[in-house]
Amino acid sequence: MDNLKAEMQRNGLTVRDIMNTIGCSEKTARNKINGETDFTYPEAERVRNKLFPGLRMEYLFRPQPTNPKKSA
Repeated sequence: MDNLKAEMQRNGLTVRDIMNTIGCSEKTARNKINGETDFTYPEAERVRNKLFPGLRMEYLFRPQPTNPKKSA
């Protein structure tokens, strides 16, 4: 969720803003923002519609690319 984190920073938004928007605990919001658990589609829609109305869902919630460890 690198794009989501970047947009949160640009707009001065916090984990608490996400938490309040989707109605969950702070820990759950952090886990979702950090990609440890997924946003449901309705949650993602609420975040986009309320906090980032000018941005596309595909951009905000693009998964982070995985970097497999290179063997030595």
